[in-house]
Amino acid sequence: MRLVVLGLSLSSSWGNGHATTFRALLKAFAARGHDILFLERDVPWYASQRDCSDPDYCRLAFYRDLDALAGWQAEIAAADAVMVGSYVPDGVEVGRFVQRHARGTTAFYDIDTPVTLAKLARGDHEYLSPDVVPGYDLYLSFTGGPTLDLIERRYGSPAARALYCSVDEAAYRPLGGEKRWDLTYLGTYSPDRQPTLERLLIAPARAAPERRFAVAGPQYPDAIDWPANVERIDHLPPAGHAAFYSASRFTLNVTRADMIAAGWSPSVRLFEAAACATPIISDRWEGLGQLFAPGAEIILADTAADVLAALDRDADDIGRRARTRVLAAHTAGHRAAELEAYFDDASSPSKRSAA
Repeated sequence: MRLVVLGLSLSSSWGNGHATTFRALLKAFAARGHDILFLERDVPWYASQRDCSDPDYCRLAFYRDLDALAGWQAEIAAADAVMVGSYVPDGVEVGRFVQRHARGTTAFYDIDTPVTLAKLARGDHEYLSPDVVPGYDLYLSFTGGPTLDLIERRYGSPAARALYCSVDEAAYRPLGGEKRWDLTYLGTYSPDRQPTLERLLIAPARAAPERRFAVAGPQYPDAIDWPANVERIDHLPPAGHAAFYSASRFTLNVTRADMIAAGWSPSVRLFEAAACATPIISDRWEGLGQLFAPGAEIILADTAADVLAALDRDADDIGRRARTRVLAAHTAGHRAAELEAYFDDASSPSKRSAA
């Protein structure tokens, strides 16, 4: 299969979770024998922070603007499938361009489904508009559950399918070594996640000054008053993620408000931490229990007291069981097989004739 992907970024993981998601998925998809071209908008904030410039599993090319994208029209037309990701600059026009010229299956890959739907509901068409949705053969969503029916019913998608994030198990695995921190969090600053981070990490840090904490990720405001026992790491490249998790007795999963409201929205960090066998303390949302068994594979916390109680226990068995669950169902190989099946189904003669 020849696949063209137009995504936010493959080259830079700075300030986004898209790059690691695309890297894991496309590496596994290429391993299934497919040819991939990734087209990325050349923007200065990623150009200055690139940590993947020459992947060995796909061709990576950059385009300057919408006019320059026209230079890739022949590749898009010849592809068996073309996938446009969420948050792509000028995503509405990119989607229209793809739908005009692609002769194969077209898909929208929404790595931010609840955020996207909240934007559409308030008339914000930053990268997707309601009139473009029915023109994609597939709407591949990071969110499962009832949201899939909503996308089909309200926005007219011919086929909304869950394509959760995943993990590259070769890159994310237990590395052993000394535990440097009692509790860590890895994620870019987000205003709607910050209250949970305050409640489930910063407050426990203040209450337990003898314990060690760390928060890794960019864009946190200077005004945040970090306790002395919270180490700040501004940006941690993906190559350092496994070591970070392996040096953590526990790690925290914090979910954006829109994703909590939608449910069934696991973050890539959830699977990556679990693959490293690091016990996870998480906030609550509908559908989480279908991914990890609460109490056996993940610890749910509502308050700082819940977190402090968890830190007093030995939870290595929870981390091991979470890793087993991830390796059985949530690796990039699993997602690549799902993606291939979705493309095959959408391109079947019966589906094409029905369209």
